[in-house]
Amino acid sequence: MPGCLSLSGMASIPRYVSLAVLTFAITWLNPSPSLAVRAPTPPPTAELGKHLTSIAKLTASSPAIHIPEGTFLLGSVRVDDDPYGMGTQFDDTELPQHRVWLDAYEIDRDEVSLSEYLAYLQARKLNPSKDLQHLIWHVITVHSVSDETLAQWPALYVTWKEADGLCRSVGKRLPTEAEWEKAARGPDGNRFPWGDSLPDSSLAMFGQHHVHEIPILAPVSGGEAGKSYYGVHHMAGNVAEWVNDWFGFDYYAYMPERNPPGPTSGRYKSLRGGSWKSNPIMLRTATRSGAPSDQRSATVGFRCAKSVASSSAR
Repeated sequence: MPGCLSLSGMASIPRYVSLAVLTFAITWLNPSPSLAVRAPTPPPTAELGKHLTSIAKLTASSPAIHIPEGTFLLGSVRVDDDPYGMGTQFDDTELPQHRVWLDAYEIDRDEVSLSEYLAYLQARKLNPSKDLQHLIWHVITVHSVSDETLAQWPALYVTWKEADGLCRSVGKRLPTEAEWEKAARGPDGNRFPWGDSLPDSSLAMFGQHHVHEIPILAPVSGGEAGKSYYGVHHMAGNVAEWVNDWFGFDYYAYMPERNPPGPTSGRYKSLRGGSWKSNPIMLRTATRSGAPSDQRSATVGFRCAKSVASSSAR
């Protein structure tokens, strides 16, 4: 995730980096809004426009997964004697581990698809970003990727505001970071969505690289083998996901024990789940990262959630 606090595509980030160093790193990586955001957004060519309309018409909404009210194990226990182990915290932002209560909610089984995102933009007479237009045209003309395949890609090159707006347009919202983590790891703190076994290509789309940085993605409706305890797909890999919260370096140390809403302000929005470029450490359900809300990236998408009445309120 270019410009993110924890760069999902890089192997060289050390474990146990102090918060002071992390603060310096994130400031250095993000001195100003990304060029993709500031660049003018041209209208698509007539030929590309036909493909964008075709892709947008192939929209199919995701099934919703009910997550019951109750506690779950959030965060990690500090480990100091196994610096490269998968049970070791990525950094101090995921400490300490404790139980948190969440009211019942629903979360989309699948990540928001590229077709849903393009349909959302077209309904508002907005053009896809220059980077997304370039990518779609490239994979269609050079790699012969069909509109049907692209429709099932996860949304990417999407800002936090666009993600928030799309969810609200269908009567939903972005999940809180705590909601995302519970949906990913279940009530008892699974290390990965599917359990504690190490990830492989049958469980998640990760560790991919293309010489031209072309995303290597799985369809949003896939991912059954790597589903979470609650049956949510692609909570590890494919695309990292925007959540509602501001990123708080030490938020896990002082968050409320019931329905934590995230910090009231911040500089970065939280991202969870790792991406198609990620190393395995970024696929852990406790690993946290963040990025400027106006950032667009080929490694970042999102899914939607919705509050529901809890059993105690019925």
